[in-house]
Amino acid sequence: MEELWVKSAVASWKQIVERLDRRLLPLTDEELQKQVAPGKNRLVYLLGHLIAVHDRMFPQLGIGERSHAELDDAYLTNPDRTLPDPLPVADLKKAWSEVNGALTAAFEKLTPAEWLQKHSAVSDEDFVKDPSRNRLALLLSRTNHASFHAGQVVLAK
Repeated sequence: MEELWVKSAVASWKQIVERLDRRLLPLTDEELQKQVAPGKNRLVYLLGHLIAVHDRMFPQLGIGERSHAELDDAYLTNPDRTLPDPLPVADLKKAWSEVNGALTAAFEKLTPAEWLQKHSAVSDEDFVKDPSRNRLALLLSRTNHASFHAGQVVLAK
């Protein structure tokens, strides 16, 4: 049963990433400058934001090191258009594919027991109190986060 839960969670992750692939990767540099709504985030900002959030999952899940910490200031710490975009769109698209490809490959190697281990953002003491704060919960949270932004991408037409 645990294996089925994990497969379902990873399948949901893959579905959302593929949906974002289909929506974002074909867009031109100019199209990625569109805002979700007037005065809201640009699509390129959402792309950079999602890369940075997903890249942080490597150390959080204990499956590797980050590759794109340089995106944090522009896409996590500060609102859109506060700082210049640190990478050209082509490099962001490449980073998106690399980060998500590596995450998905790592996810598929983890056993159900490994998914139920704590992630690095929770202390040992807090994990004992609440073992639901595990790697699988982090995956579900990040999948929901990406799904939310996938909905925003649809709004920018």
